[in-house]
Amino acid sequence: MKFREQLQGYRLTTAEILYHLPDHPAVLQSFVWQELDIAPRYPVLNAFLEFWARQIDGKLHSVRVGSAALISPGEMRHGTLMSLQ
Repeated sequence: MKFREQLQGYRLTTAEILYHLPDHPAVLQSFVWQELDIAPRYPVLNAFLEFWARQIDGKLHSVRVGSAALISPGEMRHGTLMSLQ
């Protein structure tokens, strides 16, 4: 399943989420999230952030996102075939 998603354009996406601690709102905590997602819309990450806003007490401060392709086209090289005779 993950391989098929990568062929369909999903990329490894990492998000650093900064949020306010519920008991100490002036203090920020960092949470790292990583999943396959499609840039630039990031539907999987956005669904997670919507869940966070609804279900988790720590108010979101900021999100920093990076993504990279795990599968890329192979490199083809033309070379000389050598005979071993």
